Amino acid sequence: MGFDAALKAHLQTGTTTTCRCWSVTRRDGAVYGFTDHDMTLRFGDISYRADTGMTATALEQSTGLSVDNSEAMGVLNATSISEADIFAGRLDGAEVVAWLVNWADVAQRVILYRGTIGEITRADRGFRAELRGLTEALNQEQGRVYQAPCGAILGDGACGVDLSQPGYSVELAVETLRDGKFFEFSGIEGFEARWFERGRFVVLGGAAAGLFGVIKNDRTSGGLRRIELWEALKAVVAQGDLVRLEAGCDKRVETCRLKFDNMLNFRGFPDIPGEDWQMSYPQSAKMNDGGSLR
Repeated sequence: MGFDAALKAHLQTGTTTTCRCWSVTRRDGAVYGFTDHDMTLRFGDISYRADTGMTATALEQSTGLSVDNSEAMGVLNATSISEADIFAGRLDGAEVVAWLVNWADVAQRVILYRGTIGEITRADRGFRAELRGLTEALNQEQGRVYQAPCGAILGDGACGVDLSQPGYSVELAVETLRDGKFFEFSGIEGFEARWFERGRFVVLGGAAAGLFGVIKNDRTSGGLRRIELWEALKAVVAQGDLVRLEAGCDKRVETCRLKFDNMLNFRGFPDIPGEDWQMSYPQSAKMNDGGSLR
């Protein structure tokens, strides 16, 4: 008898030993387990701790395309979810799975809810996290946009550029920094000016490991490479921490061809007429053969 049937039979007895468990899997692979039972439970290689104070409100689920919502509430502490992790955005978009479990026999369990964490707010010495159901993805725009710039993200499956290839990224230790968004490096050679603008600044070591920012400016002055991020990272980056600078892309067809040699995967429409085509008119100095007047 499978665990669904076994749990159903247990529930039909009228005297049950059930509890709820939640697992939270961050995008960097870190996993947390929580339960409202008074003892820690373990199944599926995850320990569901009972001393974290994590609870969840009643789940709201529907059969349509509306988003299924719930809330999770918990206590901030160093051994489970910390305020620093929340502030750094490490839990944004984390996967949440909620179980109904027979704590006397954890093999009898069933998934009640699966979704992701949305907005997180601070509340009552703890946190309150919005849970978004799987139908959230169905409410997002799909397909391609008819536009001149490329619609792919540099390095994704549609783009196809391998940023780990030589010339597209460099790893080095932080030398000088200010306000978590201004960095200076020496010894970066072989990269053209502004090569990393619009690219990613990925932290590989230290307290901010796993976080990244988007590079706003990339300037060279006095033998130093000055990197400025659009926003300061939400965790401390210290001197000596290892980071990776990745090449940036401005989505233009010229950049795709000359910088990345990737025209076969260009996902834009460079020949689409601009808004000024409506103001074009025939001129005697140009060929008027019925073609474009641009």
